Amino acid sequence: MSSSFITSDLVGSRLDRIAGFCLNAGRRQVMAVTGLMIAFIAFADWEVGLDISLGIMYILPMVIAAIVLSPRSILVLALICTIVRGLFNIPHSLLENALGFGFGLLAYASAGLFVVAVMRSRQEQALRIQAETQLKTLVESSPAAILTLDASGVVLAANNAANGCFGLEAGQTMRGKNIDKYLPVLGDALRLDTGIAPFRTSAQSQGRKENGEIFLADAWFSTYPSVEGIRLAAIVIDSSEEMRDREEQNLRQLSVNSRIMAGAMLHEARNLCAAIAAVYSNLTDKLLTGRNDELQGLDHLVKGLARIASLELHPKQTESLETVLLIDVLNDLRIIIEPSWAETGGTTRWELPEEMPRVRADRHGLLQVFLNLAQNSERAVQQCVDRELVVNVTTSNESAFVRFRDSGRGVSDPERLFQPFQSGVSSVGLGLYISRSLLRSYGGELRFELPARGACFVVELLRVVHRSTG
Repeated sequence: MSSSFITSDLVGSRLDRIAGFCLNAGRRQVMAVTGLMIAFIAFADWEVGLDISLGIMYILPMVIAAIVLSPRSILVLALICTIVRGLFNIPHSLLENALGFGFGLLAYASAGLFVVAVMRSRQEQALRIQAETQLKTLVESSPAAILTLDASGVVLAANNAANGCFGLEAGQTMRGKNIDKYLPVLGDALRLDTGIAPFRTSAQSQGRKENGEIFLADAWFSTYPSVEGIRLAAIVIDSSEEMRDREEQNLRQLSVNSRIMAGAMLHEARNLCAAIAAVYSNLTDKLLTGRNDELQGLDHLVKGLARIASLELHPKQTESLETVLLIDVLNDLRIIIEPSWAETGGTTRWELPEEMPRVRADRHGLLQVFLNLAQNSERAVQQCVDRELVVNVTTSNESAFVRFRDSGRGVSDPERLFQPFQSGVSSVGLGLYISRSLLRSYGGELRFELPARGACFVVELLRVVHRSTG
């Protein structure tokens, strides 16, 4: 058995060298050499005479020509070699000549087709090795952990990223370890009774590193059958850093929104204090000064409330703002709202200029404002036949204007739109109030325009223009 493999490898390696030489030479040159060899063998056979046949020599040009010929052309060439061989063959009976012709044709064609089969096998083997090498390089260079598990949860194969993801030291490997200790969700997936059908899903769960440290893992995995039983392939990444960034961003956003809300409410309290102070001043002018204890108490209360209201935050917190490309925020908005509008039979139309401006704002806060306006429009068109939202962007030298225009029934009392704690609204009536306060903290504004139909809200933002220093 081993000797046959050695012989096959030797034949394959010889054919590879011959094939490489012939392919470099070109098809025409190979066929020219093949024709000369056939002519030379035929001449030598004629010179030798009828005593000895050199028909076996025709196998050599067949082998060389098969490197550049198709199987059909090989059969034609084998027929030609058989006919030329028969011209100088020893005369025999008709039956013997027919058998000789048949066996010769079979031998020549088999030699050529054998070369084709060997070359195809070698090419397929080379392509397979190349694909395996590329796949191995891809797996080993991947920043994501890639694992293969057997039915009991033991790791059969793991790349370098998997060793780092689970906190193994240099020189250690995940191979041979049970995954239940590190990522139990993968072991639970192997214990699911899914039959022979493959099971594909993704999951986010807690993982554990070698030193016991817990991390957030995002995993995409699937099962597949094999001769040894069920197997599982998984891709795992450590999302702990992304989670920390997201939660810190949410905390910062909550803090900013709380400050804006507190500032807006204190602004309203200051207005009330001014009105109470005016009434107090009128009362002190009209009433006698003999009984002024209550008035003095009222004066202290008003002044105390005014001091509290004086803590109103400055509307422009420019130190915490960033430069935002408006198209990025609108693209995020499209991803969020277009599916819900499509589900309710509505449409969204985007009227955007070719060159979108950059604005000064907080990206997450601005997206919340846009989302609030879009959801208000979606609720406004629920009872309408024509359900449409148009988002229009225009610019001036210093500002960018984003208009949200819907096809709803309009607003009955526009003057009360931005008042908090309104009666008759679906929630507490703070959405537009907070949105306007948030935009004012960016140096922008939120206004209502009365269109021909429906409602239109205009978001005004400060543009950021980069001037060249040429």
